[in-house]
Amino acid sequence: MTAVIKYADVEVGTEIPEQSYPVRRLDLVRYAGASGDFNEIHWSGRVAKSVGLPDVIAHGMFTMAQAGRLITDWAGDPGAVEEYSVRFSAPVVVPDDDTGTEITVSGVVRKKLDDNRVEVALTARSGGAKVLARPTAVVRLA
Repeated sequence: MTAVIKYADVEVGTEIPEQSYPVRRLDLVRYAGASGDFNEIHWSGRVAKSVGLPDVIAHGMFTMAQAGRLITDWAGDPGAVEEYSVRFSAPVVVPDDDTGTEITVSGVVRKKLDDNRVEVALTARSGGAKVLARPTAVVRLA
């Protein structure tokens, strides 16, 4: 059970500890089934390479969701996230092995807003590259 984060206990600069989320090709196949996005660049290395990609890449929305997990886990309530936006800056390349890759996400409270809300800036990396540009969430705290 996640502890409830209280607005009064959070200051600008409060860091959300880094978390790593594994990504394997099997995860992408499962995501394709759930989302209906069966684009072959997300599961076929041959097709991904034929269009100039280094290998299979994770779905952008899958990557966004993994970064969002940091916020929902921290807040203790997915319904506390009022806004969430990102720009995709680099693909998450997923090798064809049992290990796959990881998306590593951290965050920091950038602003305290009214109505017990905070703005959180995230950093998401995979393979040494930032994979999301300007990921930001507005979260209502207890």
